[in-house]
Amino acid sequence: MLIPDVINNISNIFESSELIAERLVYYAKVVGRENVIAGSDCRFSSPATFAPEVHPTVVWAKFQAMAEGARLDTQ
Repeated sequence: MLIPDVINNISNIFESSELIAERLVYYAKVVGRENVIAGSDCRFSSPATFAPEVHPTVVWAKFQAMAEGARLDTQ
């Protein structure tokens, strides 16, 4: 089982669901689609600060795009 980090969690740059799907397809071709789960290392802030470095609305948009990318990948 492989859970690749398919979104950038240290910037406010937004990945499209299509880009996420492309990344998942790449991994699925290597290890099989049944062995891939979209993931994130969930480090949207530096441990050195208490304030989030990525705005919460962007974090949720990235998670939504990751879910949609996974849905696109399964088609």
